[in-house]
Amino acid sequence: MTTFTLPHELLGDGAHKVFAVHGWFADRSAFAPVRDDLDRTSFTYALVDLRGYGDARDADGPYTTGQAARDLVTLADRLGWDRFSVVGHSMGGAVAQRLLAVAPHRLRRLVGVSPVPACGLALPPEQWELFADAAHRPENRRAIIDVTTGGRRPAAWLDRMVARSLERSDDKAFRAWLDSWAGQDFQADVEGARHPALAVAGALDPALSADLLRRTWGAWYPHARVHELPGAGHYAMDETPLELVRLVEDFLRADDTDPATAAEAAETPPASGPDGEDA
Repeated sequence: MTTFTLPHELLGDGAHKVFAVHGWFADRSAFAPVRDDLDRTSFTYALVDLRGYGDARDADGPYTTGQAARDLVTLADRLGWDRFSVVGHSMGGAVAQRLLAVAPHRLRRLVGVSPVPACGLALPPEQWELFADAAHRPENRRAIIDVTTGGRRPAAWLDRMVARSLERSDDKAFRAWLDSWAGQDFQADVEGARHPALAVAGALDPALSADLLRRTWGAWYPHARVHELPGAGHYAMDETPLELVRLVEDFLRADDTDPATAAEAAETPPASGPDGEDA
């Protein structure tokens, strides 16, 4: 397979390297509401476009969380990043967890913002149809965004989110990604990983609630904690940007004051082999 380099944008020049990985509905522009308030002295952020999105909209697949994790490692090699942390939103949270199997010795800290668990997300038949048809039905995308933000957001914002999603994603890739993030279970490959991990839930999100994250991240990862943002739904970057930045960066900075835990995480062996292949 030809080596593929994820399109990306670098922000900052800090010693702590961090990948920011978007979710199902957006490319790296998902992080636009927080980018101006990131600490660019302490951190260097790489905002990436996954295959099928943004500047990688025309990239070939596979469109899977496992391939995305391997793409991140390839990009880290190109950037000269020996070790790095990762912040993943929604589907990007599943990609972040894949790194626990693909490159555990290189991963410092793990953050999921409304992250899909490593076991996937079981959807009842009618919900699966809603999600699957969202690839070609804008009204389905709007309904999903509305429900997962508690039905409280302005119509103009919902319309803008849908328009961005349609503009910045390939519909065939969008549909293929659903089979990976929702349908693939790689829990056995990552359970027990001792990396410091933070899962951020939005109180208005009925799909990826704090309770669900406590039963997944909180149960699987010994050094994980779950934090709920009261004013957020599924899109904390848009809904509570300043609270999110403070929470995430405080967690990332703790790596500098907790060297024993960081060293322990770095010694965690891969659970699924060196390539971290998809199930």
